[in-house]
Amino acid sequence: MQYRTLGRTGVQVSSLALGAMNFGSIGRTTQEEATAIVDAALEGGVNLIDTADMYGDGQSEEMVGKAIAGRRDDIVLATKAGMPMGEERNHRGASRRWLVTELDDSLRRLGVDHVDLYQIHRWDPDTDDEETLSALTDLRRAGKIRYFGSSTFPAYRLVQAQWAAREHRLGRYVTEQPSYSILQRGIETHVLPVTEEYGLGVLAWSPLASGWLSGAVREGRDVTTSRSKLLPQRFDLAVPANRARLDAVERLARVADGAGLTMIQLALGFVTAHPAVTSALIGPRTPDHLHAQLAAADTVLSADVLDAIDAIVAPGTDLAPDEKYDTPPALLDASRRRR
Repeated sequence: MQYRTLGRTGVQVSSLALGAMNFGSIGRTTQEEATAIVDAALEGGVNLIDTADMYGDGQSEEMVGKAIAGRRDDIVLATKAGMPMGEERNHRGASRRWLVTELDDSLRRLGVDHVDLYQIHRWDPDTDDEETLSALTDLRRAGKIRYFGSSTFPAYRLVQAQWAAREHRLGRYVTEQPSYSILQRGIETHVLPVTEEYGLGVLAWSPLASGWLSGAVREGRDVTTSRSKLLPQRFDLAVPANRARLDAVERLARVADGAGLTMIQLALGFVTAHPAVTSALIGPRTPDHLHAQLAAADTVLSADVLDAIDAIVAPGTDLAPDEKYDTPPALLDASRRRR
């Protein structure tokens, strides 16, 4: 396992981090399986675990809490807030009112008195940066969080938040958690240059592109992954973007074979090779999935392999642009643009 400094915090984290989204109802992972995954991850050198309040409506946090009981101090623990938690209109977003309340709920579910990294799950266009940053700064001063970060923010919002922190003399985001994989490279254009400029740590989620790069999705083979059952439209080959992804996967498989690598090693090695990336978040649903992903912990791709990947998916290209998660709200909601 490789270790890197998380932004400018001085905290050392593993280049592969454990994402716990599949713990509970989403991945149908039991507590016994979740604990086994955490045990194996820690044994394999992973020291950062990332979850969120909305994963399984709190189930993931509860299962992580039970799995890490008695060894909290050995783990860099991260969670997130901001996505809807039920139908109540104020149980979401990045207001002080919600963040203060929901952090206490997360701490209770995790069974800890603080988290190392508290992240805003998505940019909230209805809440001022000063409102959010002042709440996070106060929570840090209270000792309930050590650092705070953002997740899936557009590049211009990262810049705006850094400006607001300086203007109002508040704590600043020290990390960003974007979606990044060989098949979704759009953040190379704007987001990663901004994170490098401001010294933000980067925790890349979905490095296996929702299973497209796991080796389970190939030409002429039925797709039976859990994600394909949950989101079948993302694997429908009648959709041009999905056809383009499969064509790229077939070419990437030949690159992996030629380099003596699995598809998982190729995919994770690519993400962690970018100098702006601190860690790739792996989200195993079973212990077997974890072991296949941990095999990429020491993978270093040669320049020839990286060049071959660039020839298949050009730098800065998203093969599925409709699946971007940092699109400005005005492009998605007609009421926000000239209506």
